[in-house]
Amino acid sequence: MTSKNNGLSAALVSNLQDVLSKRKGGSEEEEETPSTSVAAKEEVEESDDSRPIVLVTNGDGIDSPGLVSLVEALVKEGLYNVHVCAPQTDRSVSSHSVTRGETIAVTSVSIKGATAFEVSGTTVDCISLGLSGALFAWSKPILVISGINQGSSCGHQMFYSGAVAGAREALVSGVPSLSISLNWKKDESKESDFKDAVSVCLPLINATIRDIEKGVFPKDCSLNVELPTSPSSNKGFKVTKQSMWRQSHSWQAVSANRHPGAGNFMSNQQSLGAQLAQLGRDASAAGAARRFTTQKKSIVEIESVGVAAKTDSRVKKYFRLEFVAKEQEHTDEDLDIKAIEDGFVSVTPLTLLPKMDSETQAAVSEWISKAINADQ
Repeated sequence: MTSKNNGLSAALVSNLQDVLSKRKGGSEEEEETPSTSVAAKEEVEESDDSRPIVLVTNGDGIDSPGLVSLVEALVKEGLYNVHVCAPQTDRSVSSHSVTRGETIAVTSVSIKGATAFEVSGTTVDCISLGLSGALFAWSKPILVISGINQGSSCGHQMFYSGAVAGAREALVSGVPSLSISLNWKKDESKESDFKDAVSVCLPLINATIRDIEKGVFPKDCSLNVELPTSPSSNKGFKVTKQSMWRQSHSWQAVSANRHPGAGNFMSNQQSLGAQLAQLGRDASAAGAARRFTTQKKSIVEIESVGVAAKTDSRVKKYFRLEFVAKEQEHTDEDLDIKAIEDGFVSVTPLTLLPKMDSETQAAVSEWISKAINADQ
C-alpha cells in the first residue's frame, strides 16, 4: 500500500497490515469465565481480581450488538476485569451532553463475566459516573472503550457522536480511551459484522493495555477507530486525520394528526427522574398560566407543511431530524472517511487541543508502528 504519511512513520501501515494478517490466521480457544454478581461497590469480589480493569460504554445503548460483541470478546480473553456502564437507550447522537440537576436511574444488568449497569442518561453521564468513585469500588480503569458504534463517526460526525464523546470524557478525566465505530450501511451490513469488527480491533486493544501498563502509550490522546462496512475483508490499518465529512441533515415536517400531543407527552423511554422533573416543570408552567390567563394567547396546532398563515394565536409545529448519507468525492488519502471507503481500518488520534502538535503526532505514529505488532 502506498499513501502519504503526514509526518508519520513510513513503516506504520505495513506493520499494521502484518498484524491483521496474523490475526486472521489465528484462532482462539473458548474460555469460560464465571459470571459476576452485579451490585454497586462489590468491594470483596473486585478486590480479589488483580486483572486490569477495562470500562466499556457506547452510544447505541447497552443492548446493542456492538457493545455485546465487544464485551463478550473481552471477557473471553480472560485478561481483563470487565465493567460496563452504558446508556439504557440509544444516545448515539447525544454528543458531549450531560444530565444536570435531574436524577438518573442506574440499574444492574446481567452480562456473563462482567459487572454491568445501564444508566438513564447520556454516554458522557455513564463515563463521568463510572469514573467518579460513586458507582464502582475502584478509582480508575486502565482503559475506557466506547463502542462498537453502529454507524461511522468520521469527520464532523464526531461532534455529534455519543461514542466519541464517551472516549473524550475519559480523556478529560485522565484515562486512556478508544472509540470504535463500524461503517454500517442499511440493507448491506449485518449483525455478525460486529463480531468481525471485534476480531479486527482486539490486537489494538491488547497492545494499548499492554503499553499503558509499561508506561509507553502516547499520553494526552484518544484513538478513534473506524471500521469499513465489511470488517473481515479490510485492507489493513491506516493512521488518518479527521476529515470535514458529515451526513446531511434532513428535517421532515410531521403531521399533528399522525402524532397527537407529540409535544406534550414524554417518551416512555425517559427515566423516572426525568419524568418527575418534567412534571415539576409542567406544574410550575400551569401555575404561571393561571396567573396570566388574560395575557396568554391560545395555542393552535397546525400541520407542519409550509409557512403558517398570520394569526394572533401561537403556533405549534412538529419536525423530525434524520441523518442522510451523501456521496462526496474525497481525494486526500489520509482522511478518515476516505480510508474506510477504500476498505481500510482508520485510526485517528484525537486530543483536547485545537490541533495535534507534531511531537504528539509522531509519538502516536511510533507507538502504533511498534506496539501493534509486538508479541503477536
